[in-house]
Amino acid sequence: MANGLLTGGPVLPIVAVGRRGPPREEPVARHVLLVEDEPNIAEAIRFILARDGLRVSHLAEGTGVIERVGLDRPDLIILDHMLPGASGLEILGALRADPATAAIPVMILTARGRDRAMAERAGADRFMSKPFSNAEILAEVRAMLAR
Repeated sequence: MANGLLTGGPVLPIVAVGRRGPPREEPVARHVLLVEDEPNIAEAIRFILARDGLRVSHLAEGTGVIERVGLDRPDLIILDHMLPGASGLEILGALRADPATAAIPVMILTARGRDRAMAERAGADRFMSKPFSNAEILAEVRAMLAR
């Protein structure tokens, strides 16, 4: 039988045959907002988390984080301590002060291990010193999203 488009004959509708039963809901990927100004670190974290099935948004500076959270609420925020525009601790303070964002889990990243106490006082749920292994950050993110 010739195709109607090639022969000039009538074009017949194509009917899709799907599987039987009720439609299945696809699981929604958990969303991580990564705020990191070092491109190599940001790309590595994004790759690791995306490969694990997470949706990762990225900002390279502190300005705009609060607005982004309001527009596309993440399930977890990974926040570098030292950022251009606003520090991670300033952002964390603003998140914790707002009842709408106070409960979002936040992990602080820093190259300076001595910042741990400040991050904990500001309300960080987790703290990770750079450098860290791929397995280490993935395990921490999984644990934070499981709670």
